[in-house]
Amino acid sequence: MEDQEKNNTQQKIPLAERNTVLRYSDMLRASKNIIFHGAPGTGKTYLANQIAAYIVSQGRTKVWRELTKQEKEQTGFVQFHPSYDYTDFVEGLRPTKGKEDGSIGFERKDGIFMEFVKRAQKEDKDSRETGENVREYGARETLEHFLEKWKESGQELSRYTNTPERNRKFTISIFKEKYAAHVPDNKISDIVFTEKDMKNMAQLLESGKEFPQPKDIKNVLPNFKGNHQLLSYYWAICKAIREENPNRTPETSQEKEYVFIIDEINRGEISKIFGELFFAIDPDYRGSKCEIQTQYSNLHSDPNEKFYIPENVYIIGTMNDIDKSVDSFDFAMRRRFRFIELPADENHEMLATLDDKATEARSRMKALNDRIRAEEGLNAYYQIGPAYFLKLEGLKFDFKRLWEDHLEPLLRMYIQGIYCEEKKDVLNEFKNAYDMRRANNKKSD
Repeated sequence: MEDQEKNNTQQKIPLAERNTVLRYSDMLRASKNIIFHGAPGTGKTYLANQIAAYIVSQGRTKVWRELTKQEKEQTGFVQFHPSYDYTDFVEGLRPTKGKEDGSIGFERKDGIFMEFVKRAQKEDKDSRETGENVREYGARETLEHFLEKWKESGQELSRYTNTPERNRKFTISIFKEKYAAHVPDNKISDIVFTEKDMKNMAQLLESGKEFPQPKDIKNVLPNFKGNHQLLSYYWAICKAIREENPNRTPETSQEKEYVFIIDEINRGEISKIFGELFFAIDPDYRGSKCEIQTQYSNLHSDPNEKFYIPENVYIIGTMNDIDKSVDSFDFAMRRRFRFIELPADENHEMLATLDDKATEARSRMKALNDRIRAEEGLNAYYQIGPAYFLKLEGLKFDFKRLWEDHLEPLLRMYIQGIYCEEKKDVLNEFKNAYDMRRANNKKSD
């Protein structure tokens, strides 16, 4: 029981690390249900979609549009709102029109979540196109897991060489969104691993074959035509992964996984929407061993048919902490989700698409959020997330228009009704911070 309560404790995890998606994918697999919460615009939905793409593709991509048609069917999305109910989400009666006389009748229909779960129930563990694809994707995920781990820790790996006096140590770094092998005190450029290199190393891992020396790798990759120096890095990386005897093996992810995203999860009346699925989504009651009868089971073709949520279904919810509807999220449902806070000022990687304006956007965002957090009556939940600054692309990178059209109206709503007349200049103070003016010049606006 203590472990379960610990598992459901709200967590604040920095997003500055580049392995965000991998980290939270592991958390989702362990907990089954997670909720990202925090200030508006922190990229909660964006991150949820990245995680869904990463999981259903077995680590091949983090971009939803790059998924295959089959992989896209392994993801689901819905946005809750006050009028959303059980009949929309689970099942309910829907009007039908008679083919002959045009009369109106009613028929039981699956809701969006039940329809999604039934696809997962039908999933055959061996239904991938080929067993080779199962192994390749699993090995690729294992490879990325260790590259990210080594990049974070700075762990040195030993490269094979016939010249002992030469530096044989290297670390893993990032170079333009790709992995690279960095050799300390070496004047030559880092060895950047291309997509082809990643596939080669994944193939080596899933082959199960031994290669005592780098030259032996050609027996596993007979068509290799790259720089032969790469083989010593392939050898070192694969050897290190095998030596750590990881639990993450290529075979761990052979079963297809399904991810369902519930955006704005707190805006709906949760207990009524989920109904008896309140029991079924519990991580401890997944699978056919814990089947339940739904409210409309008597209208099924088989009245004795029961429903369950498989182990391979994961749920990601998102919610803004400042929404008034947060308080309606009952404690029984909270116990079934793992809450993870996404701080507003740490998810900066979203701003990379702004190119040369990214640095200025980060500086303005930090200055404004520092001022908001310091204001009496407000807190970190009222900060501005990076998603707001992505609107700059549509505004031709006009920071003044971003303030006038998006930030000022939002901040005005924050302070409306909180402050008395003598505090009416607080909005000007926010503007000065956004413009990165010195505090003693705040009256000059």
